[in-house]
Amino acid sequence: MNRLANVALLCICLISCAFGQEKPAGREKLLLDDDWKFAFGHPSDPVKDFGFATSYFSYLAKAGYGDGPADPAFDDRPWRQLQLPHDWAAEQDVDPAGSFSHGFKKIGRAFPERSIGWYRKTFPIPAADKGRRIAILFDGVFRNAQVFINGHYLGTEPSGYLSFEYDITDYLEYGGENVITVRADATMEEGWFYEGAGIYRHVWLQKYAPLHLEQNGLVVTTAVQPRQAVVQVGLAIRNQHTIPQTYTLKTRLYNAAGALVQQKKIAAAKVGALAAAQQQVTLQVPQPRLWSPDAPYLYTLETIVETNGKETDKLSTAVGIRTIRFDAREGLFINNKAVKLKGTNNHQDHAGVGVAVPDALLEYRLKALKQMGVNAYRCSHHPPAPELLDLCDKLGILVIDENRLMGTTGQPMSELKRMLIRDRNHPSVFCWSIGNEEWRIENNQIGATIAQTMQAYVKSMDSTRPVTAGISGGFRSGISNVLEVMGYNYMGNGDIEAHHRQFPQQPAMGTEEGSTFSTRGIYTTDTAQQHIAAYDKKPRPSFFSIEEGWNFYADRPYLAGLFIWTGFDYRGEPTPYGWPSVNSYFGMMDICGFPKDNYYYLKSWWRDTPVIHLLPHWNRQGQEGKPTDVWVYSNCEEVELLLNGVSKGRKTMKRNGHLEWQLPYQPGMLQAVGYNKGQQTITETIHTSGQPARLALEAHNSQLKADGRDIAVLTVSATDNNGYPVPDAANEVVFTITGPGKIIGVGNGNPSSREKEQFIEEQINLPLKAEARTENKQDTSYRFQGSFDLPGSFTGDSVVFIYKSIGVTQTIRINNQVVATELPQQLKGNRFSIQRQLLKPGSNTVVITGRAIVKKHDWDVVNTDPGIIQLVIPANPWQRKLFSGKAQVIVQSTGGTGSIQLQAASPGLQNITLHISAR
Repeated sequence: MNRLANVALLCICLISCAFGQEKPAGREKLLLDDDWKFAFGHPSDPVKDFGFATSYFSYLAKAGYGDGPADPAFDDRPWRQLQLPHDWAAEQDVDPAGSFSHGFKKIGRAFPERSIGWYRKTFPIPAADKGRRIAILFDGVFRNAQVFINGHYLGTEPSGYLSFEYDITDYLEYGGENVITVRADATMEEGWFYEGAGIYRHVWLQKYAPLHLEQNGLVVTTAVQPRQAVVQVGLAIRNQHTIPQTYTLKTRLYNAAGALVQQKKIAAAKVGALAAAQQQVTLQVPQPRLWSPDAPYLYTLETIVETNGKETDKLSTAVGIRTIRFDAREGLFINNKAVKLKGTNNHQDHAGVGVAVPDALLEYRLKALKQMGVNAYRCSHHPPAPELLDLCDKLGILVIDENRLMGTTGQPMSELKRMLIRDRNHPSVFCWSIGNEEWRIENNQIGATIAQTMQAYVKSMDSTRPVTAGISGGFRSGISNVLEVMGYNYMGNGDIEAHHRQFPQQPAMGTEEGSTFSTRGIYTTDTAQQHIAAYDKKPRPSFFSIEEGWNFYADRPYLAGLFIWTGFDYRGEPTPYGWPSVNSYFGMMDICGFPKDNYYYLKSWWRDTPVIHLLPHWNRQGQEGKPTDVWVYSNCEEVELLLNGVSKGRKTMKRNGHLEWQLPYQPGMLQAVGYNKGQQTITETIHTSGQPARLALEAHNSQLKADGRDIAVLTVSATDNNGYPVPDAANEVVFTITGPGKIIGVGNGNPSSREKEQFIEEQINLPLKAEARTENKQDTSYRFQGSFDLPGSFTGDSVVFIYKSIGVTQTIRINNQVVATELPQQLKGNRFSIQRQLLKPGSNTVVITGRAIVKKHDWDVVNTDPGIIQLVIPANPWQRKLFSGKAQVIVQSTGGTGSIQLQAASPGLQNITLHISAR
């Protein structure tokens, strides 16, 4: 072989190594939640919006001309660094000028300085990724998100609830750094409930080969037959090569133990250039284990694409084998077994964190509902986070997946489709909802026509699930006439039985019921404090109590069940009050997830295990001798009530009811004893407590994964000297934390509390006012003089000069004191901590001298902005008052291993420290 041939062979080998062995194969899905930068912009003031969209050529005029923060060269060093998910609305104070429906938070049209949020993240893309397809996936941004990559405009997503994705392959710098920029605009509300603001769900970077399974292109349906089930798999294989491809498709089904159940192989299949191929695979499953709320058994479907013997893509999909059937006379059947829906409506915000709910907190909330006996969850009123559906699949909770807005033009139908194709493989999703309480069209022909069009479209996409909507404006015309499954919103809004007689072939369920008002731990209504007694009462004369609502649905087989409004309190809609209340009163639990008394009524009749619960608490100082209503919730056959050991009678419990006594209040011990078949089964005892003496801390999770994501929900309470809980304690508690953990939110469930939920440091950026600049063109020396005004109120020690080079070299003086000498030009700039004693209140002088940057071309842009002075005001200590004896602290792992120590302290009380391990 001659020398030229050897050189050619060597080149071929090197090219093969560079583009073959080093290039990752298959699919990667990488979480992109860490190390984002954030700052507030402005909806109308371009200066406060960092000059965005002010350039001669805008991002809509020329490709890659994103300006302001959309420019990859933009200096975001002064911005705050944070981790997603993030809800900037939860960080804000409340104000009477804020929105009633959104909890009076200081965002929205009345607060433009807090209604635009900018996010930027710099991330590397390896050179080896060249040749792969790369996309960025947002699970949810509220709202109207404009997205840029490296200055290129990708698009605007108006929905605050839908996942959206952009293929960024062609815009990336391979082997270099890339900048993703998002401008979220929360000026306009999308719903009439708290919605948060910002990138409040996960962001993902997805990498895959040009020959791959299409995003959301896999659909799984199941059919149950005698002694076997059939799993039908439909797939779309996308070829983004410019030449046709031949591939092999493998599908494997594994049981929950990981054993192979069935597999199929399609060999030598072909797909055209820049095209998609559809495939259908049928798998038989002998003696299948079925998915149900009581036994949520999941198989795993593995789908693999290979070409030339190498794997190019693989997806794993959870599969639940089950059947769904609604019957107009007998209700809902899962796997041909009657199931009564015991559901709640739920918004997505939680105390302390707003809508930026970590996955582990989603699980905490769902388990709290499951503990109450819930078997169904209505996503009110929008598509949920994907992780919520994953959890419902695992926990056995049926889901109504709900569309945000009814309509049949391009955008609403596109949003409906995106919800359907994203969520259709979840066994927990048993019903699609096309909308809720569309009052202007509920009772007319336009509404009926829109509903028919949307319903038909849903059925064309998914024939395995029924379609519903929540109807509250009357049950005998318009949308209600055409729905596949009628959704009644409240018995008080119409005659349900008359509607059933008129439409006997239409299945039905209660999509909302209740809307009762209560405040946890309060038993005497106090209008001054805007607290409502927690006894189960009608919310208004024409509506019904929780007990009345459940009895109505439980007694009618043709009604498939109901969804209580709501599982949890939420920010906004503080009906029947307004400011200064900021949270709703509707929940079976408060916004922290602490149960109210109605929780135990439902638990008594929604679960089979023995339950007993007494109300009110027995701290009623000043009420001695006065009549006190005592209620007991239980599913026992009989209950006996004892006060200080003396029986006050034994009563028989009516099915789906409760028991009442009226006693003269007498401090001491109140006890309820439940009996079944004459035998004592369960007891609850409550005591009159003394004054708070010590704090108590309890964590729902004492061992965190050291992943920077996992959380522990801590309950802080007070006890007296005898160890009895103090149910009316209202002490203020201060929290400190050490170790590999951080506090991300606090709350207490008080609907009229206006305390802060988060404590974060404040950054104040002071502009440098340019006063003079001189330049000697002979020796290229220059002198810049400017000043900044230090507020007299600033007493902190942290002052930072975030400097941008304005010369090839620079010496910096502040108030005639040298800060830096002969500093070379830095493209990424410098940061200098300024000693506090160098500064004075009022005007401070900055002088910069050195050698100037010389233009090479007339069109070169030379930086003349030296940067900003940043004042950092430390956050106040985390604190919260106890309300009705409790408060909540949410602690999150920061990624390290070791012991997290949380201390709770309150003046006059014995403090406590709780240890949580992170590993």
